[in-house]
Amino acid sequence: MTWQFIIVNGPYGGVTEGPAWDGAGLLFTHIPASRIYRYDPLTKASTIYKENTNQANGLVFDPQGRLYACEGGERRVVRYEADGSATVLAHGFEGKRLNVPNDLAVDLQGRVWFTDPYYEGAGGEWSKDRANKDLDHDSVFRLDEAADGEWGITRVTFDTSRPNGLLFSLDHKTLYVAQSGREADEKRQLRAYPVNDDGSLGSFTVLHDFGANRGIDGMVLDVEGNIVATAGNRIGGPGPMIYVFSPSGEVLETHPTPADQPTNCTFGGPDLTTLFVTNGGGDLFQAQTDRQGRLHYPKAV
Repeated sequence: MTWQFIIVNGPYGGVTEGPAWDGAGLLFTHIPASRIYRYDPLTKASTIYKENTNQANGLVFDPQGRLYACEGGERRVVRYEADGSATVLAHGFEGKRLNVPNDLAVDLQGRVWFTDPYYEGAGGEWSKDRANKDLDHDSVFRLDEAADGEWGITRVTFDTSRPNGLLFSLDHKTLYVAQSGREADEKRQLRAYPVNDDGSLGSFTVLHDFGANRGIDGMVLDVEGNIVATAGNRIGGPGPMIYVFSPSGEVLETHPTPADQPTNCTFGGPDLTTLFVTNGGGDLFQAQTDRQGRLHYPKAV
């Protein structure tokens, strides 16, 4: 089946990201404006869902329907509460400020995992200067909530540079990480890390190597355990597209996107077969697919 992408919203100008389906509509971030919008497929219009989000990028719902975000401008990971407040889960590591938190995932135990790359400019004007980078590494972290409601932070990768999207396998025994460097000496790979019983990660396997071309930004899982990912751009390689990888890394399908630099994707619609895609130009696209998404929240009806 050829996926036909149609623009349903935008362009906003600047990067849109973080698509998250809430059961009836799609939340997505407009990073430069520090806003979260909600697109309603029935009215085919978007409204402002939340403002002053500190250049929020990735969004994710936990199984209870609570919304988490990486607020890159404030170098923190938060949970947005029903009263409009934000609970800060992490804002530093070992006494130093985080880089620019990017994307996140929640596991079955309620632990929050996030990537913390330093992409110049992703957190606003201050982040264009690498002198503001405190940590000497770009890592994946795990957040664990204690009985008193405090969150502990643990570094779980020691071999990543600018990790981006991340995603759990169907059985949650593997964490897929997009190693998405910008410099020539940085890798652009889809990696699979085994998740150990204690929450640490084992040695990774490279499922796909993008070589010199732009690698994966964001990704989502389908019900068969395949990885649906945004990658590529017009200046190199096969161009901007959606890849569908098997759990072992086989490229099952590719679907070119009509706009450059797709940033992230998720499934939505009543049966979770509609794929929504954000991009670097501030658009929101959708395509009807022959695949069904696996989301923790909400479940398909």
